[in-house]
Amino acid sequence: MSRRGRKPVPRAGTLRNTAVGALPRCPDHLSDAAKKEWRRLATPLHRAGLLSLADRAALAAYCQAWARWVEAEEKLAGTPTLLKTPSGYVQQSPWLTVANKQLELMGRYMTELGLTPVARTRLDMPLGAQHAPVDKIEVVIVGVDEDGNRFDKPLLGGQPRERDKPSDNPVTITVNEDL
Repeated sequence: MSRRGRKPVPRAGTLRNTAVGALPRCPDHLSDAAKKEWRRLATPLHRAGLLSLADRAALAAYCQAWARWVEAEEKLAGTPTLLKTPSGYVQQSPWLTVANKQLELMGRYMTELGLTPVARTRLDMPLGAQHAPVDKIEVVIVGVDEDGNRFDKPLLGGQPRERDKPSDNPVTITVNEDL
């Protein structure tokens, strides 16, 4: 008996995030449309830390399902959704069946790859994970004194205030006094 419930939250340090390394190559067997979808998604997913060599097959399967869905939708645009068989029965177009199945498969892979808004909320990654958090902001006035020498001084005057802990990642906002 299998237990159902909430999907597990991907955590940093799992297989998904450990072997990010190089960008996985697009498989040669994909159709042209699938390769185009691969090129659209692979780099952004890799940069976000969501695509590693271990995820290559999942992205390839998604891209191929996407290409088949696009083909089916193009065929559906030129044919009726319902067809009459030679015996007089009405049935849905086989292209509608293909489109619906591929859309279902795409949805599964999109969830696994973090390609939907809900899937992204389940990822255990801080927003802007590629940037270190800012823990100190210094506002500095930049100007030129009477002798023509450039100067920088904190906006609040005097020396910067001492903090309990030095900042590892300060952000400096520069204000030009001539403005």
